[in-house]
Amino acid sequence: MPLNRIGAGPRAAPLALVLGTNEIASAVAIRLNRIGHAVVLSHDPHPPVIRRGMAFHDILFGEDVQVDGIGAEPVEQGRDLLAFADGPARIGITRLGFVDLCPFAAFDVLIDARMNKYALIPDLRHLAAVTVGLGPGFEIGRNCDVAVETRPGRNGELVTEGATERADGRSNPLGGLGRERFVYSAGEGRWRTSFEIGTRVYRGMVVGHLAGMPVAAPLDGILRGLVRDDTEVAGPVKLLEIDPRSRGQAAWRGTDERGRTIADATAAALKRHRLAIGARS
Repeated sequence: MPLNRIGAGPRAAPLALVLGTNEIASAVAIRLNRIGHAVVLSHDPHPPVIRRGMAFHDILFGEDVQVDGIGAEPVEQGRDLLAFADGPARIGITRLGFVDLCPFAAFDVLIDARMNKYALIPDLRHLAAVTVGLGPGFEIGRNCDVAVETRPGRNGELVTEGATERADGRSNPLGGLGRERFVYSAGEGRWRTSFEIGTRVYRGMVVGHLAGMPVAAPLDGILRGLVRDDTEVAGPVKLLEIDPRSRGQAAWRGTDERGRTIADATAAALKRHRLAIGARS
């Protein structure tokens, strides 16, 4: 039965907190919403979101965003979660972190979708009834209840024992290219750009400036990912991504196959974990 605020009755819809506002977090939110969850996406500034056309992220900046025809609504203050948690299944997005949100609702599910591959991840298991880790850095029984692989070749595999594989610097291939599609920051500073995602660019074209230094496209193609203008960057992180395919094949809006696979696996992980709990009780 879905939890509710301390002292209150049960909710109609389970409440899930997804850490991250990137394209993976957004795909997971859509999937969980479709199976009846109320979902809140919590923004984390590191790493910055680049695939903003595939994510709810820009709602935080007042933009009207839909992903796969589904919208989300801002949760600007902790008390706004009260009405959100007690209402129908829907998607919210907030700049607030768990510490700001937890006094107002108990979360049934917590999913770490920040995809910060090299960060030291603390134990999340006491923060919700079920915790799921996506990508490197997760170990069952240490910092999550169940995890999902996100690396090439194993994307979407459930991990119920042991740990997820460590990051190895490889990127999922697109148009036959991997890591070379991206530009990484050389250091920290303010990022400025006047380009929009979906723009065709050419190798050597200056797409933006980090701390006043020009950053150029590494190859010809379509801007699939781009850090939002006027973002403070703490490097090294991805600043932009090129889709090398033709405009007719390139994709920079809506969920992609990788995100949907991870989202489906997350839903399966929740189902499996809840069944396991039931079998032991």
